[in-house]
Amino acid sequence: MMDDSSKRLLQRLMRRIPTQLLRTTLEKWGRLTREQLTSMDFIQSKWALTEKLLDICQENELAVKHLTELEMIYIIDNPNQGMWHAFQLMDPEDDAHSVELTQFKDQFKSHLSELVRTVSIKMKKHTDEAVWIRIAWGDAFSRPNHQKPTYVVHYLQTPYVFVTSLPSKKKPLLSQALVLSTRYQAIKDANLSGPKLGAIRDLLMRQYQHVFPTKYPSPPDENNQALSNPQIEREQAEAAATRLQMACEAFGGGTLPQIQSAVYKLETKFRDHTNKTMTEREEPFNCVVKFASNNLLESFRHCASSGIASTPLTPLLSSIPLKGRNYFVISDNGPGPSSQTRQPQN
Repeated sequence: MMDDSSKRLLQRLMRRIPTQLLRTTLEKWGRLTREQLTSMDFIQSKWALTEKLLDICQENELAVKHLTELEMIYIIDNPNQGMWHAFQLMDPEDDAHSVELTQFKDQFKSHLSELVRTVSIKMKKHTDEAVWIRIAWGDAFSRPNHQKPTYVVHYLQTPYVFVTSLPSKKKPLLSQALVLSTRYQAIKDANLSGPKLGAIRDLLMRQYQHVFPTKYPSPPDENNQALSNPQIEREQAEAAATRLQMACEAFGGGTLPQIQSAVYKLETKFRDHTNKTMTEREEPFNCVVKFASNNLLESFRHCASSGIASTPLTPLLSSIPLKGRNYFVISDNGPGPSSQTRQPQN
């Protein structure tokens, strides 16, 4: 018989997995016989399918450890859920680049289990060389909570780690286990986050076209009869080609990582000679500016190439692909309130 925690976990999984993906996910899981899979009518309601799968899982005497396998299969194939945060390991030891999968698995499980009395850890290597880690946290008084797991993705032989659903109290524990098991000395927040794992991975690891040709062809002739002067046409075409060149140098060529937001936190002195109350205050003036788009880098590139945004582009925007970040703190660059120069902080 499945216990209540196993039933709740399966019911939660069934709510998350879309019906159109259910058959494929169960086939990859491999815990059902061909006859059992055939007996499931996938045009039934999700409730009926859940009850049927519960009966099959009880018949096969499946437990939580088997259901977490099913969850991992679904999450790995469909990672764009929740909010992913990027971290970067710092100061590698001499043997950091020689850490292989088995060694990393053993070391990570050992270190995290020493730090947390009750924890459930499951690890799986993906085809793109990423190691996926599922962590269900417990404490001294409770068993691991499989309803709210943390997922960690680490690419071996790189300093990059991506995490989702990490409770703030568990962050130091996970950080220590990662540092020890990867042979690094520290880990820092990369100030990059988003709902699309592939996008923030490609931006941080520069897995997109960022080496650009020196020239781009002029825009096609739009048969604008108003432009009858060949000299004007040539100058405008050269200006358009230059804008496109600058835009691609700043943000990349071809398909760009689908980053959906960028946040700028301003910490500057308030400057307005007509408002002495705000100007003379010692505390910095704080506010947050957020840009959002379905594809922010593509939007910025289009604005620059079309002339909507002036070129050369401000470092505030081009720092997103240059530094692999989408969170910046901007403060005064000068010593006093008269300084107007600001820059993104590292």
